[in-house]
Amino acid sequence: MSENAQEPTLERKPLGWASYLVMGLAGLFYAYAIWNAIFHLIQMAHLGLNPTGWFTLVFAVVFPALVYLGALAVGRRRGVLGVSVALLAGLGLVAVFWLDVIGYSVLNPAALLTA
Repeated sequence: MSENAQEPTLERKPLGWASYLVMGLAGLFYAYAIWNAIFHLIQMAHLGLNPTGWFTLVFAVVFPALVYLGALAVGRRRGVLGVSVALLAGLGLVAVFWLDVIGYSVLNPAALLTA
């Protein structure tokens, strides 16, 4: 190696106001997913849930927050576009998971409810 060659450094750029705006707006969509999951959990709990039902529906409440934090971790060193894509992909993942939970609890409620 030559003495003049410099190793690339990973400097963390501070996020701009646009990145925070995108994070805040996406956070509202993730909060809406959490609110829907809480409401569905309360409705199903009135019918009586078995342990599988509790685990499934409580995880449906926690899952959007985990995905939001994961998307922020992935997009933190990127610009506005990187953060936006990571958060949008996370919202897609949350939406698919939510459709699975709804389909499972509506089409096969006996799997979640006590006998």
